[in-house]
Amino acid sequence: MKTNKLSYRFGQYSMFAGPAFALFLAVVILPFLYGLYLTFTSWDGVSVEKPFVGLGNYATALADRAYWDSLGRTVIYSVITVVLVNVVAFALAYAVTQGLKAQNLFRAGFFIPNLIGGIVLGYVWKFVFNRAFVSMAEALSHSGSSSSLLSTPNGAMFCLILVSVWQYAGYMMLIYVAGFMSVDQSLKEASLIDGCNARQAMWHVIVPLMRASFVQCIFLSTTRCFMVYDINLSLTKGEPFNSSVLAAMHVYNQAFVYKNYGTGQAEALVLFLVCAVIGIAQVFIGKRGEVEA
Repeated sequence: MKTNKLSYRFGQYSMFAGPAFALFLAVVILPFLYGLYLTFTSWDGVSVEKPFVGLGNYATALADRAYWDSLGRTVIYSVITVVLVNVVAFALAYAVTQGLKAQNLFRAGFFIPNLIGGIVLGYVWKFVFNRAFVSMAEALSHSGSSSSLLSTPNGAMFCLILVSVWQYAGYMMLIYVAGFMSVDQSLKEASLIDGCNARQAMWHVIVPLMRASFVQCIFLSTTRCFMVYDINLSLTKGEPFNSSVLAAMHVYNQAFVYKNYGTGQAEALVLFLVCAVIGIAQVFIGKRGEVEA
């Protein structure tokens, strides 16, 4: 059998990669193209007719102040959360790779919050903030009354960040643990023999060799933060006074609550482009750093 024929290669490709390609085409490419088409219509999500409106939905999205407010709020939330998630995850990874007793148990414990769905997690923490913390504050205060953190705009944003860090840090910790374990210990020992202290060895030897772990964790945590919806829905539901509505929740409300499907899809496409630019920039910076290293 001649294995260099085009028909043979096509058959091999169809047999091994065909099913995966067909699924990818059906659940990613076609819905994306259909969604792109809907951005040029004024479809309400229910009716059969889809009137063509050209770039009208994009003009509406650009003029939608609530959308840009939610996007700005998402940027602030993402910057703070990404920094805290990676700092906490790196610290946890460092702690559980120092040969402590039962360190595998600690790794599993820190990872468990990531296994809980965002909806369940949000409702659990909502009970904690609204009932448990309020009861504790009332018991400790002389006035006997206290309000929930979720009742104020800044408090609601603080709760969103806290719960997100609690959920994502364990997952990122595993990537940093893999990064720590991939560093050759002889390099660290050589740096200590050459006169470096532990902090200098960490900063000048271990951290540069873990660049790939940092790039992956920052990329994953950034994209997760920009697309977060479940915790936003179950924990704050955008309250109080829509002050905690993030971009994904605004897009959902625009499409499925207010029945402006075309506008919501156009705003979702803008959010996708923002995430794509951030992802491409991080991959480019990470690859360039790997070559330099």
